[in-house]
Amino acid sequence: MAIATCEDLCQYGAPVAQTRQSGAELLLVINGSPYEQDKVDVRYELVARRAAEAGCTLAYLNMVGGQDELVFDGDSLVVNAAGKILARGPQFDEDLLIVDLDLEPSTVNATHPSGHGVLHVTISDSPIPPYAAAPAVLAARLDPVGEVYRAVQLGLRDYVRKNGFHSVLLGVSGGIDSTLVATIAADALGGENVVAISNPSKYSSQGSKDDAAELARNLGLDYRVIPIEPMVSAFLDNVKLTGVAEENLQARVRALVWMGLSNQEGHLVLVNSNKSEVSVGYSTIYGDSVGGYAPIKDVHKTLVWELARWRNAEAGHRGEKPPIPLASITKAPSAELHPGQVDQDSLPPYDLLDAILDRYVEGALGRAELIDAGFDPAAVDKVIGLVDRAEWKRRQFAPGPKISSLAFGRDRRLPITSRWREQNPQS
Repeated sequence: MAIATCEDLCQYGAPVAQTRQSGAELLLVINGSPYEQDKVDVRYELVARRAAEAGCTLAYLNMVGGQDELVFDGDSLVVNAAGKILARGPQFDEDLLIVDLDLEPSTVNATHPSGHGVLHVTISDSPIPPYAAAPAVLAARLDPVGEVYRAVQLGLRDYVRKNGFHSVLLGVSGGIDSTLVATIAADALGGENVVAISNPSKYSSQGSKDDAAELARNLGLDYRVIPIEPMVSAFLDNVKLTGVAEENLQARVRALVWMGLSNQEGHLVLVNSNKSEVSVGYSTIYGDSVGGYAPIKDVHKTLVWELARWRNAEAGHRGEKPPIPLASITKAPSAELHPGQVDQDSLPPYDLLDAILDRYVEGALGRAELIDAGFDPAAVDKVIGLVDRAEWKRRQFAPGPKISSLAFGRDRRLPITSRWREQNPQS
């Protein structure tokens, strides 16, 4: 048996070549390979290619768990030299995967190319008695949306537990983002360990308040209603604010309530912002962006809706009541900080916004390339401007699990101070 570690597998070189030279019949690769969307097929293709190059069976052992922004998804597998998967472990769950391999004994007197001997251990000179081989285990693959849900759930669970917390707290408004984060938290930690705070203002609709209460009942959350209007009014009596400043005050008063209860009771405060909002700075600094961990920070808004529908469908498959109220999924997103407010007052429609963000942020396309791809120049200019100006907010944002090939705070960091801006050449 030969052993390689993690990145040694990524390029053809010494570990693979030495495995072939040594006559080893098994290459064991010990990995800390973090999860990203669409990585499963890439991982298999690499493992199969290296098994063929080494000329032997390859066992790819990957860790499971969360570490700050990274989530390690398991998905260990054993592949023979012909590329056939002999066994595969589950995703996002620790497991003991037992694989019976019928390998030819090595006929090579294995010596390291440097001249150093390779350790040989003889178990017995007698052949092993015949026995019934253990059946191969091929764990079922999750669908793409289910993978993301399990990734952010595991990332949150391990961040909370490994940092010594026992419970979390978040604001719930009845909107889709807080609803999804509360559901993920309940799945990760148990509903009894999730404190859900409803902070209605004078602009909060009855429907939103009802949706938040229904969610809390469905998940068994520690649900508390603390209206902010008395606190906001007291502030405005002393400091006159109007317009956006008054809207942001409401978000910041809510944050004061969350952080106060966090200090008093020892909860970790969760941030509900998604990647679309983080990209364009659509959040109130020291308001709805406050907290210690952001479970959907790397999840685009359009994927937030998909995750919510997936979680309800999963409940249906298990014969359970879907936890997320249908109205939270179908209603127009709104911060409800002034009468009739909806997100699309300030942003392009989310399907358009996410399509541009995917190409500009993760695809690294420039303005001209985005327009060549068919996007409206005015929309491109608006989105690029918002993303570039929001870097200072992102620097102050809480960590969150990485699910994409490029996550803010870990893979993409730009100067805050820069006079250069990509401009429309006609302007």
